[in-house]
Amino acid sequence: MAGLIPFNRRRNELFSNSLFNMMDDFFNDSWPTSRNLMNDTFKLDVKETDDAYTIEAELPGIKKEEIRLALNDDRLTICIERNEETNKDTDNYVHRERRCSSMQRAIFLADANDEGIEAKLDEGILQIVVPKQTKSKSAKEIEIK
Repeated sequence: MAGLIPFNRRRNELFSNSLFNMMDDFFNDSWPTSRNLMNDTFKLDVKETDDAYTIEAELPGIKKEEIRLALNDDRLTICIERNEETNKDTDNYVHRERRCSSMQRAIFLADANDEGIEAKLDEGILQIVVPKQTKSKSAKEIEIK
């Protein structure tokens, strides 16, 4: 019994939480291999009507100059490229960061018409309306030879 060390729950919890928090920060924030697709992409909603597709992408903090849209072979591609730099105007900085990131999503839209596509960015929501190509509804009889 003389070798037992008194247990202090409060001191033990403070130490273990701060240690685990430091370990989590080390492995999660600055470790490039721990990044996953969920954190590196943005959320999309795609709605189809008879005459158009409406796509809404959640892009909080993104400027329209950082977005590039392209429609190629019925595939709509949304690309985002950001260059961020946190810099204070002092020569004696203790902490300074730079970050470059890019994200891309591609959506297949059957019968997409590349004429008349509209896109607008409002309060972090990018809305894109892609009209569909009009299909001919006339029937044609085919002669067999």
